[in-house]
Amino acid sequence: MKTPTIWVDADACPVRSEIEKVAERYGLSVVYVAASGLRPSRYDLASIKLVGGGFDEADDYIAENIAANDLCITADMPLAARCVERKALALTPKGRLLDQANVGGALAARNLSQHLREANQSQTYNAPFGKADRSQFLQVMDRAIRQLQSTSQS
Repeated sequence: MKTPTIWVDADACPVRSEIEKVAERYGLSVVYVAASGLRPSRYDLASIKLVGGGFDEADDYIAENIAANDLCITADMPLAARCVERKALALTPKGRLLDQANVGGALAARNLSQHLREANQSQTYNAPFGKADRSQFLQVMDRAIRQLQSTSQS
């Protein structure tokens, strides 16, 4: 099987340096997909794919190009579900790994929260992104890569 590729929903990704740190350790390619310009990466195996600014164009590009045993970094639950449907793994920037066993529940919870926000016309706020989140992300990403590599070798 092929070596895993890391796909990044990059427009608002807070963990670029962490992604590259782990990717470099394993020699994996990283594809940043964004609707707007990004600063070039220092990592040789990283590339940037700019897509149009239309609604969900970056998500659509990732979902259409991700392959089995790849990894998608995204906070977007519908995109995560689309990637898992294609036999990839998804990982949120806060370190939540999504696979076939748990992505349905995560998507349902997201949809319920969205419905409640719309029904109540209230605003919710995400907790700030901190050091503990970065550490959790690094640990889970490393584990996910090892899992994908062992799957691709069997």
